[in-house]
Amino acid sequence: MYDLIGDIHGHAAALESLLVTMGYQQSSNGWCHPERKVIFLGDFIDRGPEQCKTVEIARNMVENGQALAVMGNHEFNAVAYATPEPDNPEQYLRPHTVKNYEQHQAYLSQVGEGSDLHREHIAWFKNLPLYLDLPEFRVVHACWHPAQIRNIKPYLDDKQRILEASWPELTRQGSSGFDALETLLKGLEIILPQGHQFFDKDRNPRCHIRTEWWNLEALTYRELAMVPSDAIPQIPDTPVPTDMLPGYDGHKPVFVGHYWLTGEPTPLNEHIACLDFSIAAKSDGKLCAYRWDGQPRLTAKQFCWVPYRAE
Repeated sequence: MYDLIGDIHGHAAALESLLVTMGYQQSSNGWCHPERKVIFLGDFIDRGPEQCKTVEIARNMVENGQALAVMGNHEFNAVAYATPEPDNPEQYLRPHTVKNYEQHQAYLSQVGEGSDLHREHIAWFKNLPLYLDLPEFRVVHACWHPAQIRNIKPYLDDKQRILEASWPELTRQGSSGFDALETLLKGLEIILPQGHQFFDKDRNPRCHIRTEWWNLEALTYRELAMVPSDAIPQIPDTPVPTDMLPGYDGHKPVFVGHYWLTGEPTPLNEHIACLDFSIAAKSDGKLCAYRWDGQPRLTAKQFCWVPYRAE
């Protein structure tokens, strides 16, 4: 049986509290359970006060056979930030802009940029698969999209890990690999009909919307749009072409993180659950797990969580 855990973002104390709540115990080989195994949904780092300890806990569990894990967008970004451009070693796959540095600064300060520990973390992040398609269920950080999974496969090995030679291509905007990677790790974006746009929180015009791809009953751009509430009237209430949406076959459950949900944890629908309940947001934040015991339909009673507490 499995316990799937959402985005931790460096909140190691909450992770340990959640493991205790679910009956895990510390041993000489790290945290373990006599009958269960953890699956981490990525985003171990950035924002929180104990990022190195968080990686240590998760890494030890994976290496000791007590857990599986997939890559989150923050692990992908960390690798790209630390990896020089092959044709221009003075530049990096993720540019060292002020914005990118500020997003990553807390982790770099805690790990020690360029340290042996930093290099160990990067090597471990690179070894994480992008998704898991297990006999019982599927796991991906942000969006299960069959077409984009097909598109990403040439860039992966047989364990769904990014090939060393693929990293530059997957960071170059405009390539099919880049678009597939963005969808799997950051969510599905679709372009608005011609002539439509909205303004983001910084008043920049946007022609793409991030979507509630799991909302199988929503049919229009407005119903699917994940935008600030004051931007909703700017989104057209017209049908989205069906070929833009992945749908979901419902053959087995799928678990994601990434979306900073709030409130009482409950499945997005009977086949899809998000386990990111904003632990890094502090107020009303939770570190959330789903205790999968073999049920083909997801239910609210299988969720388990601990609230944010100052660490």
